Amino acid sequence: MTAEMGIVLAILAIAIALFVTEKLRVDIVAIGVVIALMLSGTLTAEEALAGFSSTTVLTIASLFIVGGAVFQTGLASQIANRILKIAGTNETKLIIVVMITVALLSGIMSDTGVVAVMLPAIVALAVSAKLSVSKLLIPLAYGALLGGATTLIGTPPNIIVSEVLTENGLATFTFFSYTPIGLIMIVVGIVFMLLIGKRLLPDHKPAKAMSQMETPAELFELYRLPDNLFRVRVRGVSPLAGQPIATSRLRQDFGVNIIEIKRAAQPAGVMPAIGRQRLARNGNGDVPVLHHPGPDTILQPEDILIVQGEGNDVGRAAGYWNLAIQANDKISRDDFINHEVGIAEVLLRPRSTLLGKSLSEIRFGSTYHLTVLDIKRPGVDERLNLKSTPLKMGDTLLVQGTWQDIFALKRLRHDFIVMGEPEAINVGAFTRQEKAPIALFILLAMVVLLVLDVLPLVIVGMVAALAAVLTGCLTMDDAYEAIDWRSIVLIAGMLPMSTALVKVGLVDLISSGFIQALGTLGPLAVMGGLFLLTSAFTQVLSNTATAVLVAPIALATAQGIGVQPQAFLMAVALAASMAFASPVASPVNTLVMGAGRYRFFDYIRIGVPMIVMNFVIVMIVLPLLFPF
Repeated sequence: MTAEMGIVLAILAIAIALFVTEKLRVDIVAIGVVIALMLSGTLTAEEALAGFSSTTVLTIASLFIVGGAVFQTGLASQIANRILKIAGTNETKLIIVVMITVALLSGIMSDTGVVAVMLPAIVALAVSAKLSVSKLLIPLAYGALLGGATTLIGTPPNIIVSEVLTENGLATFTFFSYTPIGLIMIVVGIVFMLLIGKRLLPDHKPAKAMSQMETPAELFELYRLPDNLFRVRVRGVSPLAGQPIATSRLRQDFGVNIIEIKRAAQPAGVMPAIGRQRLARNGNGDVPVLHHPGPDTILQPEDILIVQGEGNDVGRAAGYWNLAIQANDKISRDDFINHEVGIAEVLLRPRSTLLGKSLSEIRFGSTYHLTVLDIKRPGVDERLNLKSTPLKMGDTLLVQGTWQDIFALKRLRHDFIVMGEPEAINVGAFTRQEKAPIALFILLAMVVLLVLDVLPLVIVGMVAALAAVLTGCLTMDDAYEAIDWRSIVLIAGMLPMSTALVKVGLVDLISSGFIQALGTLGPLAVMGGLFLLTSAFTQVLSNTATAVLVAPIALATAQGIGVQPQAFLMAVALAASMAFASPVASPVNTLVMGAGRYRFFDYIRIGVPMIVMNFVIVMIVLPLLFPF
């Protein structure tokens, strides 16, 4: 082994260790890999930065935008809800319908996005069917992973191995190349889940706050909101009269949040400045101020403030600012749940930027214009401190504010999942529902062009993404938001590592090892070894990084033993989707972990048999589809 090989191996080992331990974000690690390869002299600047102009990266970024249009217009929810209407309440039927639905959707859009859209609906289905949520959410995640293996654009590893073939002048994969074996894996996966997996699925009782969340009125009672809600009146002699809410520092100094302000009706001509407040005329033409307050809202004498906080804290705040507590006037849900404002549960995503930070650090109220009324954490019954508690994966936030602001969180798909579809509102969950037919047309047109193979994948993807923006399915800002930049930087940063492995001879060295160890047993044994290696790596690394690293080895190994490489590379892509045995193997597994209250071992006892089963399918079917 040469010194250059040692350097590259050391960089790779450090990167893998950081990926596994999650000491640093994956995109930071990827950028570090690029810099390390340049500083060590292994790659030139042009070689190390080539990943950022790669057709693979551009293709995946474009597909993120198209997927964003599908989600932003509500098309994904419409498709999912219509399919799920046939599910009924039978557990067996639910598992079948859920897995088929997510598999179909994941074949043409991000599996993580599909699970994010489907998760609230599945939880509601489980509640209505009186089933434990944990009986459905692992099938949901596994169905999405299997669905990604059915088309060329279903998951990044499929695109990556296809690009490897293209770059080497070899016959590449078309849109439906993965479909025959992908469909077999889906069917066998569903049968496995019904016959064996259903018995292994845990019967964990879902978190109380997540199992009864269908309407805002139910949430009001479920969270016992009257217990920490109070009415206080701004006396005429109060120092707060005439001052903006920010002056009161009620939240910072007393832990008290102002939820709503009730103010006597005034003629429009004498209305004060009110910041983010909403106005509604009454029958006499007066304008009552009924709103969710912002920091710039000016408090007036005789304002009735509905505040949230502990009784002692509210008392201290009232004494300090000379406010009158109306202790005998009980808070009802109608006080702050109506067609304009309300409450909803919000689940934090596995890679949310909020994790590890407190609400105070995030400045949640001023950033999202919402108030967090409570935090529910799986396995924790006591009330958490809203000001100082660091947020964790699986936390559910009960937020209150305007429906417009609550639904705005749906657009921040990297951070939040808004649980439940409140019925007491006139606005929809998405702001561009009228564009759904256009998004459907763009999606279908993209698929047709890919099936006909009239243009390269990267061109089709970029045209579809541009069309989505130009037709107003999403704005350019929405398009940037739709792209999972961590994944993009990860791919762009790890592609140079693949180049480095080839350049210093490590790919040839590893492939020679495969040939020496398994070559005498035939190409089928070599392909099996590559599948097992990839599936092992994908349990601890991202499937994308695994495919980037193993695909060149598969190509070199196939060429070394003189066989066609297509079966080897497809085996690598399929194995990269076998992220069944660990909650951190894929974002979809992590996404359902908190909602289903799963443990690490739940994934192992169901995921390992799934991997073994798909290994057998690959070993039987792939040589028939792509002869050596």
